[in-house]
Order: sequence, then C-alpha cells, then structure tokens
Amino acid sequence: MPNSTRISVREVCRRFSDAHGNTIDALRNVSFEVEDAFSAEGRDIGEFRVLLGPSGCGKSTLLRMLAGLDRPDSGQMLVNGKTIDGPGRDRGMVFQKYTSFPWLTVADNIGYGPSIHGINAGERAKIVAHLVEAVGLGGFEKSYPDTLSGGMQQRLAIARTLANRPQVILMDEPFGALDAQTRADMQQLLLRVWDETASTILFVTHDVDEAIYLADRILVFSPRPGTIVEDLPVPFGRPRDPAVRQSAEFHEMQQHVLACLRRAPGKGQVRVSI
Repeated sequence: MPNSTRISVREVCRRFSDAHGNTIDALRNVSFEVEDAFSAEGRDIGEFRVLLGPSGCGKSTLLRMLAGLDRPDSGQMLVNGKTIDGPGRDRGMVFQKYTSFPWLTVADNIGYGPSIHGINAGERAKIVAHLVEAVGLGGFEKSYPDTLSGGMQQRLAIARTLANRPQVILMDEPFGALDAQTRADMQQLLLRVWDETASTILFVTHDVDEAIYLADRILVFSPRPGTIVEDLPVPFGRPRDPAVRQSAEFHEMQQHVLACLRRAPGKGQVRVSI
C-alpha cells in the first residue's frame, strides 16, 4: 500500500523581535515530510517522529505553527495536503504544562472535546470509558485535576487529546517536568496507546535517550536559528522492549546522535538520561 504524505514543512522560517527591537531568527529554512506509515499487512500504523535539539532551537515554535497557534514568516506548512490556517480537529496538542480544565472531573475533561463536536452521550461515554482504562485512570473518573499527581495529570492530557481522534498528535516535551521513573512509565504508556491510534506523532524533546527510545525517525536540530542537520532512522522495531536501552546498538546510536549535535553550528544544551 503506498504511503501518503501526512505532514509537509517546506522552507519554513520564523523570526521574532526582542525587547530592544532586534530581530531573532528562531527557525531558518526548515523542510521535512512525514508519511503515513503502514505495516507489512497493510494496517495503518502512523509514524512517531521526534524533533530533537538543544533548548531554544525553535522546536516548540515549529510545533505551535503546526498546531495553527502561530504562523511562519515564510514557507509552507501542510497537513494532509491542506495549508494550515489555524487550529483544527485533525491535530491535537499535548504541552509540558498540564492543560486540563480544573473545574471539570477526569471523565468530563476527556468527554469535553467529543461533546463540543456533537458526539452523542452514549458514544461519548464509550470513548471516555475506553480512554480512562487505556491511560490507567480507572477509579479516578470523578476526581478533579488538582487532586492528581503530575504523571496522572499528563495521562489525563493525553486522554483528552486522543478523545478527539486526531490524525496528528503534537507533543511539546510532555514528560519534561516528571521524575525519572514516572517519565519512563509515561513513555511506555504513550507507546502502548499510540499503537491503537494509528496517529502521526511529532514529539519535541532535548533528551537524547528519550528520542531514540520513542522514535521511528529523529530530526536533529541545530541551535538557533534552528534548522535540520540530520534525519536519522531508528533501527529498533515495534513493539519496543524497554530492554533495548541496554543494548550495544542503542548506545552506539546515542553516541552517533550526540556527534550530530556536536557538529551542528552554535551552542545549546541537550540531556542524556542516566
């Protein structure tokens, strides 16, 4: 089955002005495409693409433009062949900061999107029940977000996004504020629920280990002005066993990615998990 282009980014540039009126180039001539991937049996399985680079290199800016929350100064951005002109139901975004409605329960937060899109109460209840189970929030349906731990709040944010059944999920360092064990648990959760959705995921991180463990391909960004310096396929199959992190191949790729980052012009910080 031929792949179809899900996301196209063509020669995108984005500039900002600082407090003194100086122009800052955030992104310069960024181009890439993401194809909708299929298994050997023809099942739509989506693709998990990671945007990796030092802090401040424009990764989050790129994600916001794909979400329709910002616009490029030049270049084109398309989803399913259509130019992005604002937010859309075909795209969902998960931020590092928890974004659930504090006045709604877990169940009502998950059901909010389907409700405003006209899904009837019976179907909404099925969606909520399935996602509550999928993200491990069973028993917390009537709880409010501020009573949940950070990891549980991010589980809720993921469930809220999945409830709208987006074709593209944009994730901006969603696990950056979590402790190491919770972060590892959330990575496992994300891979498991993603396998059910066939969505395309663009995931921003500056953690090399996280990028290699999650991705099908890694786009390595230079420091500001951000541009893509490497497009690396990840050679590990799916489902992905956590034990792959201890393999020689994983460590070899980690060193290769770090070498790509060191060769990139400019300076910036990335993280290697221990």
